[in-house]
Amino acid sequence: MTRSVKSVSRDMTMRELEDQFERDDYNAYPVVENARAIGLVTKYDFLRCFAFHPTQMLPHYDDLMNRTIGDIMTPDFIYVRADTKLTRVLQLMVEHQTRSIPVLEDDRKLDGIISREDVIKALASFTKAAR
Repeated sequence: MTRSVKSVSRDMTMRELEDQFERDDYNAYPVVENARAIGLVTKYDFLRCFAFHPTQMLPHYDDLMNRTIGDIMTPDFIYVRADTKLTRVLQLMVEHQTRSIPVLEDDRKLDGIISREDVIKALASFTKAAR
């Protein structure tokens, strides 16, 4: 688990989010307000804004990029607690095809984030220890 987690605010624009995705090379950010996680925004959420049906008019690019994270974030996101078993974290990642899962305390305060790479490292250490 990574404890020093970068987060974003719901007021950040998609343009700012795009810059942050590029700068940090992350796939997801917790959306935090008043020190509490209120959502999760992923690269998939970002890309979904550009997917339109033939019956819809395509908004102007600048209009899309000026939307806020609050408009596109996932408010009902999957999270775990610090004491969640690794097998459960792995199960959630596979079931929901997610690359990372926020770790929250009981009051939804952000404690960290677990990435697929964290899970792979933990599995490798368990495998080596079992030999």
